[in-house]
Amino acid sequence: MHRQSIIFVSLLIIVTVVIVAISYATGAGPLGVLSMGISRLTAGEQMIPSRTLTEETKAPTAPEFSNGLWINSEPLTLKRLHGRVVLIEFWTFACYNCRNTLPTVKKWDMQYRDKGLTIIGVHTPELDYESNIDNLRREVAGLGIKYPVVTDNDYSTWKAYKVEAWPTLFLLDKQGRVRWTHVGEGYYDQTEHVIKKLLAE
Repeated sequence: MHRQSIIFVSLLIIVTVVIVAISYATGAGPLGVLSMGISRLTAGEQMIPSRTLTEETKAPTAPEFSNGLWINSEPLTLKRLHGRVVLIEFWTFACYNCRNTLPTVKKWDMQYRDKGLTIIGVHTPELDYESNIDNLRREVAGLGIKYPVVTDNDYSTWKAYKVEAWPTLFLLDKQGRVRWTHVGEGYYDQTEHVIKKLLAE
């Protein structure tokens, strides 16, 4: 029995050391590393394929944002954004997959904002510490996110869009209709193609 306890404690120490090492390497913190593992299980890169570009007449109107705290912007509504293409990304800051999409999403913001694209990050937390607005503000600044971010701590916007995993992208046309969705990482070229098409409509 004593030997089993020693083996268990040894394994626990090894796992702890690995988590701490990865947290320093990624800058996510130990809890962030645990969240990364959870997110990878819930939002595998190819869990749900991208939906093909929906015809305008068949595209559903996107639900409005629920009340939340806004970062980098005054409160926005989809009604006020009519006439602009809107990319909505459901994310949370400790999610590994979400962090992997960030460079591309930030690039699109810089490249297409002045051409009519508005990107909005809906921050739906996975873990308790991600619900803290101060933690979120620090992460948004540290990650170099310049586009608007709105909190969704009660999952109301998440539920309205029927989201199932982090990250999930929605592309809305200039009339606020959902024309494209993608869950997980990848499909960047295809998504950018849709952005260009919607901007040209």
